[in-house]
Amino acid sequence: MTTILIVEDEPAIVELLRVTLEAERYTVRETDSAETAWQMIAEAPPDLLLLDWMLPGQSGLALAKRLRQQTRTKALPIIMVTARAEEEDKVAGLETWVDDYITKPFSPRELKARIKAVLRRQTPEASDVPLQAGLLALDPVSHRVYCDGKLLTLGPLEFRLLHFFMARPERVFTRTQLLDTVWGDDADIEERTVDVLVRRLRQALATHRLDAMLETVRGSGYRWNPEKQNDITATV
Repeated sequence: MTTILIVEDEPAIVELLRVTLEAERYTVRETDSAETAWQMIAEAPPDLLLLDWMLPGQSGLALAKRLRQQTRTKALPIIMVTARAEEEDKVAGLETWVDDYITKPFSPRELKARIKAVLRRQTPEASDVPLQAGLLALDPVSHRVYCDGKLLTLGPLEFRLLHFFMARPERVFTRTQLLDTVWGDDADIEERTVDVLVRRLRQALATHRLDAMLETVRGSGYRWNPEKQNDITATV
């Protein structure tokens, strides 16, 4: 499930955000201070941050700048939620690499649309949009994968790896990048463990003759090539 951290000190706004997000089946965490948000993000980074500009103590803008200076959180999707609607405020917020900006009052429909757009743009595998590659279909909500309508049994790590690849077809990823994606950049796990996970995923795909889509790029890493399915299905 996609986790969203709300950093907001107005209870009414927090309640509105929580109800809206939970209705969309997001996992919601919340705090009313930038300092606590920093600690929560350090312990378990969310998939997206909804950040109020004006907070007691450290401002939301200061927190956004701080997050962008850290390797682990520099790509964390951030949507600023604030009553400050002046043009210069928007420019200032966006120049700190805030991904989007929504002003109070806002409609739940607009908020949901902006969240989905930012998640698709920043981390495609974090959205709840179903993915399709020929006969292979992945449903992020139910955590199920189907091949030609038949359920494909995958473990949680294999599912996460497949989701990552299907959201980024044709791109080559190193073992280090995949290690950070599946286990996180703080995990004390060797890169060869990625090879084991890739082998397990290939074995599952091979039950439907789809394993050739997960290619090894010699000297670089791995790539998801959905076009390879054409070669496979042609021989079935």
